[in-house]
Amino acid sequence: MAEPTTTNGVAPPIRPMYSRVLLKLGGEMFGGGEVGLDPDVVAQVARQIAEVVRSGAQVAVVIGGGNFFRGAQLQQRGMERTRSDYMGMLGTVMNSLALQDFLEREGIATRVQTAIAMGQVAEPYIPLRAVRHLEKGRVVIFGAGMGLPYFSTDTTAAQRALEIGAEVVLMAKAVDGVFTDDPRSNPDAELLTAISHREVIDRGLRVADATAFSLCMDNRMPILVFNLLVDGNIARAVAGEKIGTLVTTD
Repeated sequence: MAEPTTTNGVAPPIRPMYSRVLLKLGGEMFGGGEVGLDPDVVAQVARQIAEVVRSGAQVAVVIGGGNFFRGAQLQQRGMERTRSDYMGMLGTVMNSLALQDFLEREGIATRVQTAIAMGQVAEPYIPLRAVRHLEKGRVVIFGAGMGLPYFSTDTTAAQRALEIGAEVVLMAKAVDGVFTDDPRSNPDAELLTAISHREVIDRGLRVADATAFSLCMDNRMPILVFNLLVDGNIARAVAGEKIGTLVTTD
């Protein structure tokens, strides 16, 4: 990851634009492109989140499980969809516990809440309790997705953001934002800095899965798509700096 801009070796203070955010992290990034966890990546993400929390912003997190399990691949080999989805949910819990550990090493109180009961390792998902944790300056990580098959962690992020009263969904990716085309195959693809929910649909662009995107559009929830691989970008996103692509209703 690139180094953040500093002054005399000290990172500039953050002035958060948003008071409460939902951060969506892809599980694939936690593995550094491999199966399992890359502790250096998790530690870097934890440091960025800790910086934001110390600025006074409230942070909730949803993490995918793609670094442990890719359900679509096994479904192609004949595995039942519901079983593969539940296996994916367990992968998200492993990522959640890993991030909790690294956040607590940073001195940030963290709670994991899961949609499937796992009393020995996490709290059950209770929206009001999650909000109370956030108000006390704790990070809340939502694991096990929605606890139901056929729902992605993108949809979980949208639903949890709405239920806890987040002001924005911060969609962390391995690219700089939403492009006019796939930048990996089309070098002429242009980064869109701002776009409406409706225009995303009309142009056939992919921001999140259809259910998640519809939830955000119908409830006027903005989505900021940005590059997680640039160190300091989580803080920049929370501060309202012009990074990535902001998707809004208007």
